[in-house]
Amino acid sequence: MSKKPSKGGAPALDMTPMVDLAFLLVTFFMLTASFRMAEPVSVDPPSSIGQVDLPDNHLMVTIDEKGRAFFGISNSTAKMAALREMSKRYNVPFTDQQIVKFSGLPSIGVDLKDLPRYIDAGEEERKNFQPQRGIPMDTITPNNQLKDWINFGGSEAVKTYEAAKQKAKETNSEFKAEKPRYAIKCDAGTKYMNVKGVVKTFTDLKIYQFNLITSLEGGGTVIEPTK
Repeated sequence: MSKKPSKGGAPALDMTPMVDLAFLLVTFFMLTASFRMAEPVSVDPPSSIGQVDLPDNHLMVTIDEKGRAFFGISNSTAKMAALREMSKRYNVPFTDQQIVKFSGLPSIGVDLKDLPRYIDAGEEERKNFQPQRGIPMDTITPNNQLKDWINFGGSEAVKTYEAAKQKAKETNSEFKAEKPRYAIKCDAGTKYMNVKGVVKTFTDLKIYQFNLITSLEGGGTVIEPTK
């Protein structure tokens, strides 16, 4: 009995399902990705030759060349909790929507009474927001908001860290997060007295270990440990 000869030619591969999957993934990332908002101020820190990575879990005070202080917390959960404490402390109300929106802001440099309006503003409007004189840090009157931001923010960041650590322990999961650390970033043209005032705010809270942000000679950003 004779065999039927097979037809020649290379096997074909239908790429349609793969293309569909690629478009689905692109669409998913476009709809779910969140874009990082721009910093309210840009500074050019002094250079150094040291190189230490800034940890993900940090609280940072930025001082521009005008001496204005800006404050930011990397942990969004701690950031929202700190805002709630500041709301109670200064009797400035915030809606739940404003608190959630605040968690996405990298840093702020306005008086707390102006913060609700700053949160509700669009990103372009925030670039020219007025008044933006920096966070008040008057050491004579009770209106030392920077001190309270650091105090509440640090406490809430530690609570969040300890809760995550305990959860990892209960679930036998690997835990690699670092404890929250404090940092100061200032412009190369910032006056010494303005930096000294921020350092005093840290020491008044008995925070004696923090990092100074500098730019690496030749490019890059580094931190210098300080005690």
